[in-house]
Amino acid sequence: MDRKTPQSLSRRGFLATATAAASLGTGTIAQTANTTEFEGDLSNSQRRNISSFRTLDWRPYFSSLRGGALLVDIQSRALHYWSEDQSIYKLYPTSVPLTEDLTRRGRTSVIRKVEGPSWAPTPAMKRRNPEWPDFIGPGPDNPLGTHALYLSWKYYRIHGTHDTRKIGRRSSNGCIGLYNEHIAELYALTRNGAQVLLI
Repeated sequence: MDRKTPQSLSRRGFLATATAAASLGTGTIAQTANTTEFEGDLSNSQRRNISSFRTLDWRPYFSSLRGGALLVDIQSRALHYWSEDQSIYKLYPTSVPLTEDLTRRGRTSVIRKVEGPSWAPTPAMKRRNPEWPDFIGPGPDNPLGTHALYLSWKYYRIHGTHDTRKIGRRSSNGCIGLYNEHIAELYALTRNGAQVLLI
């Protein structure tokens, strides 16, 4: 008689549940209401949400940490933060732009911080998606989440998102998205003038 222990049952149950959940995905492009980001069939473009997630040293990327520094690695979908005095290092998973033509790389800086940001589509977004609203105020429908760091590049932000499925994916129209709890933490750590590098 094959006696099943509670441990083997829970392990089998977990595997069966995980297999069933994995088989439920469907491959259609979908856009949820009041969002600037797309949820598409990602099965062919990536095997997991985050391709690599490792700590980095700031020195290859910045000559100093004056004002603090944020490094966004598009490939690994991660944001690294170093405080000016090097006492704080943070590593956060992010969403990144959906396509290469929406992706911008290079050096910029934080020029403004907003808690409870409002959102309006850029002219290019509105041309691509004329059905989108012209404005969304702060709240649960806002694509910028609870906090936003505005960069010196026009229309580019590091912001939160209420749609947690987007984190770790290519899903944005150019901005870098974080979980709301992470952007709130980063918002508190970051000051205007902080260095930002997207690679």
